Amino acid sequence: MKKILLCALLLLFGINAKAQFEAGTKYLGISSTGLGLSYSTSEKFRLNLEATAGYFVADKVLLKANVGYDHTKNIDDFSAGLGGRYYFVENGIFMGAGAEYVHYTSNSNDLMVPVEVGYAFYLNHYIAIEPSVYYKMSMDSFSKKSTVGLKVGFGFYF
Repeated sequence: MKKILLCALLLLFGINAKAQFEAGTKYLGISSTGLGLSYSTSEKFRLNLEATAGYFVADKVLLKANVGYDHTKNIDDFSAGLGGRYYFVENGIFMGAGAEYVHYTSNSNDLMVPVEVGYAFYLNHYIAIEPSVYYKMSMDSFSKKSTVGLKVGFGFYF
C-alpha cells in the first residue's frame, strides 16, 4: 500500500513539474547587496534590498518588475522598475536590462538604466541562488549617481 501511494504522489508531482525557463513559469526573487560602488568618492558603503516578481512570456525570456530600498551614509532612496532577462541555453547564465525610477528626496529623483549579468545556481527544481554583477547608469548625473556592484539573491521559480 505504501509503495502504491508513493508512486501515485511521484506521478502527481511529475505531471506538474516543468522547466524553470519555460513560458508560463512565474518568478519571485529577493536580493541584497552591500558591495555597491559609485563613481562619487563620497559614498563608500551602499546596502540595497530588492524584491522582484516576473513572468516568462516565452522560453528563456523573463519580464519582471521590481521595488527596492537603498541605504547609503547620506541618503535613503526607494526605487521601482521594469525590465527583462534572457537565460542562455537553460544553463542558468542570464543577462538583464531595464529602467528604474529612483526617488531620493522630494526634489531629487532619477531614471536609472540597470544592466546585469548573473548565474542561477539551483538548489532544487524551484529555488536558485542568483549572484550577479550589475551596472546602473544614471540619466540625471552620470558621474555622481551611476553605480557598479555585486548582488546576491534568491529566486523562486514556480
